[in-house]
Amino acid sequence: MKKEHTYTFRDNRKVLTLGQGTWNMGDDDTRRKTELEALRTGIDLGMTVIDTAEMYGNGRSERLVGEAILGQRDKVYLISKVLPSNASRQGTLRACENTLKRLQIDHLDLYLLHWQGRYPFEETVEAMLQLRQEGKINEWGVSNIDVDGMEEFYAIPGGNTCTANEVVYNITRRGIEYDLIPWCREHNIPVIAYSPVEQGRLAKHPVLTEIARRHNATSTQIALAWVVRNPGIIAIPKAASVNHVQENCQSLTIELTKEDLIRIDNAFPSPTRKMPLDML
Repeated sequence: MKKEHTYTFRDNRKVLTLGQGTWNMGDDDTRRKTELEALRTGIDLGMTVIDTAEMYGNGRSERLVGEAILGQRDKVYLISKVLPSNASRQGTLRACENTLKRLQIDHLDLYLLHWQGRYPFEETVEAMLQLRQEGKINEWGVSNIDVDGMEEFYAIPGGNTCTANEVVYNITRRGIEYDLIPWCREHNIPVIAYSPVEQGRLAKHPVLTEIARRHNATSTQIALAWVVRNPGIIAIPKAASVNHVQENCQSLTIELTKEDLIRIDNAFPSPTRKMPLDML
């Protein structure tokens, strides 16, 4: 790798800034073996950040991840999320217990509120702090929360212990560059980028294809290299096959040139004003 693509969390856990997403994984038993091999290959390649959620397949994704990491829990930085409908104080505690059971582990590295729901943030923060005190999570954070929501969290006692924000970010969805990424950098919070290749839709974009040809790479690899080009961003693409995982990992060897970045900016302009937060 030409430069070190790592991030160190507040608890001093150092991870590669390219991890593995699991949305829609675990839903089809005929693909289970292939998906398990993909996740384990990613771990072997150092892509140890694995992101899941109780919502994904109503727990099936968590069960798949739990099976994939058996015997190697200590190698993995494990993230899961609580549904907003469960994010009351007691509901968060119960949801976390159920997640731990499905994953067959005793603690999460990072537990996130999946998005804002009807329960006051205060209740969620209280639950997160309790879970951390009990050793059931190491850190907590949020997902799909914009700057105003982050400010609201930080105004709550203990809310400034929020450790991460997971949001959609890719070449076609750059709105967070205007305000959310700067806010997170100011507060030492990583942005965890989900859907970093726009669910595969960037694979045949002509500009990316041209840049990829010059790097002897694929368009997907260029899109991933772009997402993790700056510090403080962790990308979590989903890859349900060994070949796809290996392709993703190779993106870390690509160093985009100034000319590449100009071409990308011309095709996908950076925001010049506040944009609504994208969600998928």
